[in-house]
Amino acid sequence: MQNQIFLLLLLSLGTSSLFAQSYDYPVLYRSQFNSATAKNDFTFTDPSAWRINTQAGTLELFGKSQYQPRVRSPRNIALYTKEKVGSFVLMADVKQTGREYGHRDMCFFFGAKDASNFYYIHVATKADQNAHNIFLVNDEARRNIADTTTEGVDWGSDWHRIKIIRDIDAGTIEVYFDDMQQAIMTAQDKHFDYGYVGFGSFDDTGMVDNVVLQGKVMPTYLEQGFFPKN
Repeated sequence: MQNQIFLLLLLSLGTSSLFAQSYDYPVLYRSQFNSATAKNDFTFTDPSAWRINTQAGTLELFGKSQYQPRVRSPRNIALYTKEKVGSFVLMADVKQTGREYGHRDMCFFFGAKDASNFYYIHVATKADQNAHNIFLVNDEARRNIADTTTEGVDWGSDWHRIKIIRDIDAGTIEVYFDDMQQAIMTAQDKHFDYGYVGFGSFDDTGMVDNVVLQGKVMPTYLEQGFFPKN
């Protein structure tokens, strides 16, 4: 798979890598999804819509989740629920496997408090008020909060690299797609600080691989509640 050499170099260097030096956060999670047990790292809106493809080494969303959110928001969600994360940098290889249309998407979640309170990034073919934007779900239907966006991305049938940078103190959110120097979306918002991080789609399918999450874990004295299994 493309990016394999880069990932092997990254993993071999560990926290002394350029990636770690750039952001000075410890590595909290990384996976190439080579074992079926990797599915245990996540909480899903519908586990039956997801699988670990050990031959391809991917976390794969292959079906429609039988899940109806209380407020208008994505249906297909896989959250890494081992730790709540504050400021972070998330990198992953992602591939969209659905049909081509304007809202063809992959989503990336963070700051998740519960099923109706979180941020998500919707990366889609074509931007409009409901697509290709950064969204806030705050006990009501999602609303876009991006300060800057592009016109969309060309998913094609290839793998792409995503990088997301979140600073909870400054409230900044930056999203990179293939070009790691030029953000495709930015926002500034402080509604949520610590929360769960994850992957998914509003109502499409896709695959995730080569995940590296670096960040700051929620201090024990701030822990409260958990994201419920659905």
